Formats: sequence, C-alpha cells, structure tokens
Amino acid sequence: MPELSILDSQGKKTSSVDLPKKPFGVRAHDAVVHQAVVMYQSNARQGTVCTKDRSLVSGGGKKPWRQKGTGRARAGSIRSPLWKKGGIIFGPKPRDFSMRVPHKVRIAALRESLNAKFLSNELICVDPMDIISGKTKDFAQVLENLKMRGRILALLDGSDAKTFLASRNIAGLTLNRASDVNALDILSNKNLLVTKTALNTLLKRIQ
Repeated sequence: MPELSILDSQGKKTSSVDLPKKPFGVRAHDAVVHQAVVMYQSNARQGTVCTKDRSLVSGGGKKPWRQKGTGRARAGSIRSPLWKKGGIIFGPKPRDFSMRVPHKVRIAALRESLNAKFLSNELICVDPMDIISGKTKDFAQVLENLKMRGRILALLDGSDAKTFLASRNIAGLTLNRASDVNALDILSNKNLLVTKTALNTLLKRIQ
C-alpha cells in the first residue's frame, strides 16, 4: 500500500499515512486530467471581445463619389472593410466558452493530479503547520526546511489564523482550501503542501 510521510516544520519525518492503493502508486492517466483542465481553462475565459463590422461603424451613409467617370475604383461606403477606419471582416464577437464534464470525470481528474504529485515526490504533508509568531520569515523558513522550490499550492486546513497571515506575503505561494481545490490548481503549481486535515479532506473527495 502506498505510504506518504508526514513531516514536522523542521522537515523531519514524524509518522506516515497509508494512501488508497487504487489511485496512488500507479501511472497517472493523462486523458481524464486533460478533459478537466480544458474545462476549467475554458470556463475562466471571459469571451467579451467584440469588433465592429461595416454595419456598426459610424458614418458611411453617403456614396463617396459617383459610380462611373472618375477613373477611381467603385465605392459605395467609406466604412467598407477595404477602407481605413472601415469595418472588420469576420472579427471576434462575444461568445460563451463555458463547457462542462461529468462530476465523476472532475473527481477522477483530481485523483489523478494528486497521484501525479505523489509519484513525482512533490506532495508534502506537514503536521502540525502552525506559525505561532505569525511572521512571514518564519513561514519562509519552514518552506526552506522542507526544501520546497518554485510555485507552491498550500492547503492549510486546520491551521490557525496566524499561519494564514504569515503565508500571505510569500512569493510564489498560493493558498486554497482542500474542499475547493481542483486538478488545474494542483497542476499549475510545482509543489503541493498539505496539512493532515487537508489530506484527509482530499482523500474523502476522491473516493
């Protein structure tokens, strides 16, 4: 059965927790993760871009010059797409990019993303995770003890208010709750830092 070490704030192993055998310790399945990530990214798009075609651009009601006899090309409006300040041909319009995938697919993607972090040794569980002083430098020292580099997603469920205050000003650190995190959040960060409480919440969600 796969086993995840539980560390203290000094980076020393204090205990371990058994992970479910089915999702953890085997090769991660990319297809289901891809479906969920595409959905989350599509739902984050605003889709508010808009351009004006020749019917929306102001002006152009009068024919610039007569049809024949001037030696110039025929023109019916100064707002033709061929003219400067004219309309846009086939420009983008507001649209809804949102999509959805089944709930089971989203849960499977969360499970596979956790498994991917576990296989790459980028899933770190710390218990307890309390910064009594509430100072940023103390939280940064904990990350240094854990040898965590790059972007970090921290799920600090069960920690006190001072720990949250100490972690808010850490560069490259993102805070979230275990009940709200999704596959895109996990894969967008190199390391995943969880408390024991947050880990239990995640394991319940992926059942």
